[in-house]
Amino acid sequence: MLRRKFLWLSLAAVLALAALHPVLLAAAGSFLVRAEPPVSADAILVVAGDAWGYRIRKGAELARQGFAPRVFVSGPAGMYGTYESDLAIAFAVREGYPSSLFVPLPHDALSTREEARMTAAALRKHGVRSLILVTSDYHTRRAGALFRAAAPEMRMVVVAAPDKFFSAGRWWKTRQGQKCFFFEATKTVAGWFGI
Repeated sequence: MLRRKFLWLSLAAVLALAALHPVLLAAAGSFLVRAEPPVSADAILVVAGDAWGYRIRKGAELARQGFAPRVFVSGPAGMYGTYESDLAIAFAVREGYPSSLFVPLPHDALSTREEARMTAAALRKHGVRSLILVTSDYHTRRAGALFRAAAPEMRMVVVAAPDKFFSAGRWWKTRQGQKCFFFEATKTVAGWFGI
């Protein structure tokens, strides 16, 4: 009798998980996204790490809408000695935005934590006291925490740019979405332990 109850309960649990797995996976994806609506600020900072142009487009569009007069573009050293900030700005100019809108922030950071520290120092030198931080939607929670820790004196909002591969409600349906979620979730948990 006890064995039969256990089997029925196990079957019910498996069926419930099968029925709810899209909801649970969407909730896990949504946890990574912690974005805010834009507000007026001294500057916009576009975080590095988007080879498709979504972040730079979002930052430039926010400037065009009048949220801030300057767009700082973070850019680590990349392929063949070219800084990502230079590539992103050139892309935005080809998209029709004026080059005078952008300020490159080249650096040698190898992590978001290092990037936050290095760009915060550069922004302080430019007198920035309020900031719109633009990054991919899946990166908003972790990037927001790291940049706020690096510049606690700055008023900051984190604005999400879309991503080519990640959607909080569908990330598990594509291999690239799965990889994006896995890496960001892993980095988020590692960050909780200071790693």
